[in-house]
Amino acid sequence: MRNSVFLEPEPEVNLYDDTGRSLSQAWDRIRVPIIVPILRFALYVCIAMSVMRFIERVYMAIVIGCVKCLGRKRYTKYNLDAIKEDLEQNRNYPMVLVQIPMFNEKEVYKLSIGAACGLSWPSDRLIVQVLDDSTNEVLRALVELECQRWIEKGVNVKYETRNNRNGYKAGALRDGLKKPYVEDCQFVVIFDADYQPEEDFLWRTVPYLLENPELALVQARWKFVNANECLMTRLQEMPLDYHFSVEQEVGSSTCSFFGFNGTAGVWRIQAVSDAGGWKDRTTVEDMDLAVRASVKGWKFIFVGDLSVKNELPSTFKAYRFQQHRWSCGPANLFRKMFKEILLCERVSIWKKFHVIYAFSFVRKIVAHWVTFFFYCIVIPATILVPEVHLPKPIAVYLPATITLLNAASTPRSLHLLVFWILFENVMSLHRSKAAIIGLLEASRVNEWIVTEKLGNALKQKYSIPKVSKRPRSRIAERIHFLELIMGMYMLHCAFYNMIFANDHFFIYLLLQAGAFFIIGLGYIGTIVPT
Repeated sequence: MRNSVFLEPEPEVNLYDDTGRSLSQAWDRIRVPIIVPILRFALYVCIAMSVMRFIERVYMAIVIGCVKCLGRKRYTKYNLDAIKEDLEQNRNYPMVLVQIPMFNEKEVYKLSIGAACGLSWPSDRLIVQVLDDSTNEVLRALVELECQRWIEKGVNVKYETRNNRNGYKAGALRDGLKKPYVEDCQFVVIFDADYQPEEDFLWRTVPYLLENPELALVQARWKFVNANECLMTRLQEMPLDYHFSVEQEVGSSTCSFFGFNGTAGVWRIQAVSDAGGWKDRTTVEDMDLAVRASVKGWKFIFVGDLSVKNELPSTFKAYRFQQHRWSCGPANLFRKMFKEILLCERVSIWKKFHVIYAFSFVRKIVAHWVTFFFYCIVIPATILVPEVHLPKPIAVYLPATITLLNAASTPRSLHLLVFWILFENVMSLHRSKAAIIGLLEASRVNEWIVTEKLGNALKQKYSIPKVSKRPRSRIAERIHFLELIMGMYMLHCAFYNMIFANDHFFIYLLLQAGAFFIIGLGYIGTIVPT
């Protein structure tokens, strides 16, 4: 009988285990000597920024509380009725120019032109100037035809076009003020293409400028006609309501300065000229002009009870481009004008401090950075690096207070507070990136993409179910890789917290990861079929 020889099998080598073990050992080697000091430094910086933002929000809450309780809003101190009566008796109406800059505004051009032409003011003292930079020749013809229709009704409408888009909106407004017929105008009103002023808008703004020769700007607030269109528009409404109800009101009440919103405002043309006119060096030409006029000693007033209807961007693509412009431009302007504001001798130290620190640095830069780096990067990282202690009061109570102060301006949306927090954290990714681009003057610093308007105020025939259909050909446009990467990072931190920690921080991380994934896959806002 033959003897069988049995050889023992060689042990299998698990490459996955070896790779995981190697990565774990490498992480242990660099965590304490390298990662811990860096993360601890980042945590201290973020805490400092969070405290700065908290103090600024509490200060504004105190000021707005005093203003409302004492009834000391600046615009209520003016006797507008007496000025109106004087104007009607003496028939000494100032010449007013209304500028409507537009670019391929197919859906809303009739809306804006009709609203401007319907303003109540003597027809011989009003000029409506349509500044059309459209590249679509058919659309240009339609806009010109609409202007001609109002001319036949007796309205003094001037249709102006350019052969180029140099300077974008700032260039169009600047060229419009150079027209010979503008020389007799004292005031200029600016409405973007989707804005619909009420008939008495001029009667409720121009008298302020007539009574106070030191005033350069009268700013109205915005009222959103499509706030209820989708969840994204509801979430946009909350910070914008806070901006007008608190930020603009506080600036107007304390130092007669706030940022011009680019539309729904009346400027004294002399002040525009004194400040150097419209400049296209940043993507926030409106804020640029406001800051330059302020350092020249001019004052602004915000009229909180006067609102102008307009449209919020309801597609995520349009909103993302808008937020890039609104975040990159102020940071770039801060870089360009910091020294000029600091050395200006015509304004008080308090006003310099307000413009440089509160208005520019904290609101336009720190607010974005602390939201993204602290709540989306550093705090989740402390879960992976337990050697870095996270102070719970700083991580929980300060942002909770800031959030509640913000939400108080839109009480009808309090039930959406959690969604708003998650959405703002996701958007802080784009805002932080844009602010860094503006400070460094990197690529895209002067990128100007007009916010898409859908004409939702007029298009009642388009129902939401039809609009929300998502064509397969646009799937690639819906994918946003930065959001998906952040979602994976937050998800990893959440699982790590669930396995190795004994707290419930993973709940926030899972919700935030879900928000990044949802937006990263394009399931936010409305999609308009091509």
